[in-house]
Amino acid sequence: MRYLPKSPADREAMLKAIGVRSVDDLFAPIPGEYRLNRDLKIPRQMAESEIVEWFRQRSRENGDGYTSFLGAGAYFHYRPVVIDALISRGEFLTAYTPYQAEISQGTLQSIFEFQTMICELTGMEVANASMYDGSTAAAEAVMMAVRLSGRRSVAVARTLHPEYREVLTTYATHQNMPLSVINFNDDGRINIEKLQKSITPETACVLVQSPNFFGTIEDVDAIAEIAHKQGAMLVVSIAEAVSLGIVEPPREADIIAMEAQSFGVPLGFGGPYCGVIATREKNVRQMPGRLVGQTVDKQGRRGFVLTLATREQHIRREKATSNICTNQALVALMVNIFMTVYGKVGLKELAKQNLAKTAYAASTFSKHGEILFGGAPRFNEFVVRTSEDPKATNGRLLGHKMVGGLPLAKFYPELGHAALWCCTEMTTRSAIDTAAGLIAESERSMRSAKEEEEEVAR
Repeated sequence: MRYLPKSPADREAMLKAIGVRSVDDLFAPIPGEYRLNRDLKIPRQMAESEIVEWFRQRSRENGDGYTSFLGAGAYFHYRPVVIDALISRGEFLTAYTPYQAEISQGTLQSIFEFQTMICELTGMEVANASMYDGSTAAAEAVMMAVRLSGRRSVAVARTLHPEYREVLTTYATHQNMPLSVINFNDDGRINIEKLQKSITPETACVLVQSPNFFGTIEDVDAIAEIAHKQGAMLVVSIAEAVSLGIVEPPREADIIAMEAQSFGVPLGFGGPYCGVIATREKNVRQMPGRLVGQTVDKQGRRGFVLTLATREQHIRREKATSNICTNQALVALMVNIFMTVYGKVGLKELAKQNLAKTAYAASTFSKHGEILFGGAPRFNEFVVRTSEDPKATNGRLLGHKMVGGLPLAKFYPELGHAALWCCTEMTTRSAIDTAAGLIAESERSMRSAKEEEEEVAR
């Protein structure tokens, strides 16, 4: 009964209350061909000690000590040990969205400091108390621009993370927001000429990512000038927050939507992560989520209050800006601690390490494969095209305890055998050299096979 809270007597009482004699009678309206009339094909129950041991064995199968060259919106950075030490304290670990906010002064102070540091980082005037992740932050920022501008359509860069675009498409489908996708140039950045032609009097905003999905840095100044000249807003998505340690923040943007996972949030199968929306103060009343403000009480002591909460839980549904219903308080606290530990100087040094590792990797890989989009500045990601399918290359890399780059054929079929590679401060020089060596071997093999085919043909 530890895992099944309803006893047989409880079930009998429930069945009697609804007027049926058995569970079979309860499901009788469902046609027989759609009902499972056998036991599930799963192992029989085990004792608790056996279950614990089973999971320990499964965890050993995951392996340990792998080098990862994956990026694409989720980045493997070092997490200072103080993060887990602090967030494991009971007052933090058990915290959820503070519905009686003002009695949770510690939580509100943490959120206030989070907002403050995000504003300093992004160059914006106000930031919200965090959202689910970068993809929903981008979609919510677009909806915010639609409300502010009174327009409906959106111009989206094809260099925006493909999964962010999928999330936005889902939002747009049910919000009657037409989307126009703008392709990229040979340098991996949005095609400015096509962007100019795509903006109409109905364009609410332009949405770009910088550094973009290919790792290249967009010309935000030029994009902002084009958008603003036509009365449209500019939304900039940032998937790699560490880039702000060295890349100038997009101050020309009207709204910034960011994923803060890089700041001390561990990698997971889809989260939980930490989305951010930052904007100018004049736009604050259309910002989704919630905002914590600072005040003083009757005794003149500093205090914190929920200043603005335009969520369905707080105001009438027709006036709500969003149904986002959490502030990711615990995850945002990880980000807080990370930013506090590193500080401005530390974050800049961290970004420099990422940049240096990537420059070395791109230079090394270029000897064996083709580096795409080399004409634009980039941060810690780059695209390599090889003769061999990247999936085959990645299979060999796994044998050396390395996870290779992300194959791009699914999202950008025109790029052929291209993969997106990422280097962070956790990537060693020896791992880069080993990966480059394996790519060199595969290229030699592919050339030999092609030469043999040509010889046979002759």
